[in-house]
Amino acid sequence: MAESWLVPSVKIDSYSEKVTIMNVKLAVLFALHLVVVGNVGSAQTLTADIPYVENGHERHVLDIYTPEKPSDEKLPVMFWIHGGGWQVGDKSDVALKPKVLTERGFVFVSTNYRLLPEVTMDELTRDVARSFGWVHKNIAKYGGDPDRIFVGGHSAGAQLAALICIDDRYLKEEGVSFDVLKGCVPVDGDTYDIPKIIMTAEFRQTLYGGKMFTFGHRQKFGNDPEKHVDFSAVTHVAKEKGIPPFLVLYFPGNADTHAQAHRLTSVLNEAEIPAKAYGKSDSNHSRLNNDLGLPDDPATEEFFKFLDANVGEP
Repeated sequence: MAESWLVPSVKIDSYSEKVTIMNVKLAVLFALHLVVVGNVGSAQTLTADIPYVENGHERHVLDIYTPEKPSDEKLPVMFWIHGGGWQVGDKSDVALKPKVLTERGFVFVSTNYRLLPEVTMDELTRDVARSFGWVHKNIAKYGGDPDRIFVGGHSAGAQLAALICIDDRYLKEEGVSFDVLKGCVPVDGDTYDIPKIIMTAEFRQTLYGGKMFTFGHRQKFGNDPEKHVDFSAVTHVAKEKGIPPFLVLYFPGNADTHAQAHRLTSVLNEAEIPAKAYGKSDSNHSRLNNDLGLPDDPATEEFFKFLDANVGEP
């Protein structure tokens, strides 16, 4: 750091005469730290641990981030689903996204849901749909527009995001139409076509050996071929269902998420649904998600372009 900002050695009446230039330097650095930290936190207001099920499970809660300055208009909403292999993870795993999106005039919602193996995949998925239903009914109280909602998620959350935006049974059960969906952003998921990922993993094991998963995708999704097909987003793609546009982000260094991203976008495009797969090479599974919001990040640029193109008017 340049020395030009440093103040000279001084005597300060309210302190000991032993105050030196080093003391002042430290004081200035501490003050600057407070300013920076304060600015980071000032862009948003967090309302945490809101129950979306009355008298529900401890994980039936969500967080809502809103811009610090209220808006005269209802703001678009990003509904985010965390990853963790459907077994771990938390709604707090959102990195930069709440900050950058509230700064862009969004309300950001991050939801928890019950986890495997405590519940089945069917119950887990319906938790996410129930959370979305609560948001649609209540987000206007927090300045959000219930008719302009994007859905996103990372890893396991990517599978859940894609499924509830394509298989309309889940949101219909909550009284929500696909008309409210403005777009879907799954990030580095490998389970949009579950039979294919199961066959891929088991074929590798057959070729190269190693321990077979005792609770892999086959077991997580019900150990039943019909369930594997039913929980696959690609199964339910069809024209004129109101499926929203998709931006599917992935890390090309992972052959599985690469293949699954293009599988999903191909099926969507065949049904004339706008969909783009974008791979960010200089990354990995976690960084791709955590870097969303960084300046000069190419995946972030694609993300923001997608939101701007589809957000619509209030």
